[in-house]
Amino acid sequence: MKICLVGDVMLGRLLNERLRHSPPERVWGDLLPLFEEADLRFANLECVLADGGTPWPDKAFHFRSDTKNVACLEKARIDVVSLANNHTLDYGVGALREMLPVLDARGVLHAGAGLDAEGARRPAVVTAGAVDVGVIAFTDNEPGWAATEATAGVFHVPTSPGDPRLRDLVDLVRRTRSEVGFLVVSAHWGANWGTSVPADHRAVAHALVDAGADVVFGHSAHIFRGVEVYHGRPVVYSAGDFVDDYAVDPLQRNDESFAFVLEAHDGVPVALRLVPTLIEDLQVRLAGREARAIGARMQRLSAALGTEARWLDAERRLDIRCGSGS
Repeated sequence: MKICLVGDVMLGRLLNERLRHSPPERVWGDLLPLFEEADLRFANLECVLADGGTPWPDKAFHFRSDTKNVACLEKARIDVVSLANNHTLDYGVGALREMLPVLDARGVLHAGAGLDAEGARRPAVVTAGAVDVGVIAFTDNEPGWAATEATAGVFHVPTSPGDPRLRDLVDLVRRTRSEVGFLVVSAHWGANWGTSVPADHRAVAHALVDAGADVVFGHSAHIFRGVEVYHGRPVVYSAGDFVDDYAVDPLQRNDESFAFVLEAHDGVPVALRLVPTLIEDLQVRLAGREARAIGARMQRLSAALGTEARWLDAERRLDIRCGSGS
């Protein structure tokens, strides 16, 4: 089984304008063949798909993309998106209510936000081959957006040790893993920028793996951070921005990322393949001559976490071994 995971996908602002005159597949550049090779595809949807709504007050950035742009997700055959992030409610609860049936109608499963707390917590479950794969998505951003029994919002979980909401998340992971053959936990966490992994993220990731997560896939920081293999399970602490219209920091290079292709056999991760990517001209593409340098930076960051990443020059990618022997 191959699962392709990518970080923040933001289709609003300039991309939304471009998509009014360009085909939906344009945003994916030359990545579509890679998506097609996977059995399951996951992304963090860093915007709301809606035609209406009112911008959330006192918020600096608001990301919304026309509902027709769900076709972008279809073109990449995205199976599951995380809605647990700090832009899902950028245009209010009304826009969230508009988006959910749009995703449902196109068969794009979602996790991490809902019309109430139960809906926001509910894992997405999709069958890949003969394996039921569960996806749980949470965020520690925007605590005021936390869904309740009576209000729509996101699955908000602080990463503070001892917080009862964190204990509830760990219990949810344990219960869900007993019901599926493979479990992905998506974490939109922490502040922007900086390559260092916060200590609380590492502690939470370990707890999630101990509870049954087969991969912890983090994002939010705009740039990628190192990968750790903990008890044979990969932890991507930050996947970086995958496609957007953001200004590029010349030092931290938020235009550089990876498509993370996880290979699993019999419900056990065996390898994580990291394919370098670059955002250019409002689309993502395979990194060309920049690929080796992008890979080398990830090698250094992962080595600091005790993980060896091997560069394969012919395939222009990094390989990280997982599994019980790691």
